[in-house]
Amino acid sequence: METERDRVREFFAAKAVGWEKRFPDDGPAYDAAVAELGLRPGQSALDAGCGTGRALPALRQAVGPAGTVIGADLTPEMLREATVLGRHRAGSLVEADSSRLPLRDACLEGVFAAGLLHHLPDPAAGLREFARVTGPGGRLALFHPIGRAALAARRGHTLHEDDVRAKPNLSPLLTDAGWELVVFDDSEDRYLAVAVRQR
Repeated sequence: METERDRVREFFAAKAVGWEKRFPDDGPAYDAAVAELGLRPGQSALDAGCGTGRALPALRQAVGPAGTVIGADLTPEMLREATVLGRHRAGSLVEADSSRLPLRDACLEGVFAAGLLHHLPDPAAGLREFARVTGPGGRLALFHPIGRAALAARRGHTLHEDDVRAKPNLSPLLTDAGWELVVFDDSEDRYLAVAVRQR
């Protein structure tokens, strides 16, 4: 029986080659969002659901050559495309489910997740897993290069009140998972929620 993870993998597998050509101007928005993590040289960061690895160069620049950068994605085709684009030079690429990461507890200072949360079968479990692998004071950035309303309009959809990314829904999920929401920007130009891992 096909699971939600299988459906997500199939969806992105079919779109991996040429994915970047669909959104060629998103680089600066990714760079700005990564900067919100406040990473320092020598620290460790994860790009969860990294896809083609668009955030990996900015994460590498933030943590420097002594830091650790990991890109994890469920879809091998996306990871292959990341390698074709040379993103493997910025960080280690790992085929992994973002809800069950092959990482030890509290090993990261930052987690970046672009366009991922609403694709997780259980977003609350995903946020708990991100908390598990992030040390106290570490930061999580949930990002999309355009806001929810603009994205819905682009796809011909309407916004729903039960959208996990809406602040009234997201904030309690983050709190329950051990995060404190400190930045929320759902404007035309971007969606960015930044949270700090609590002790």
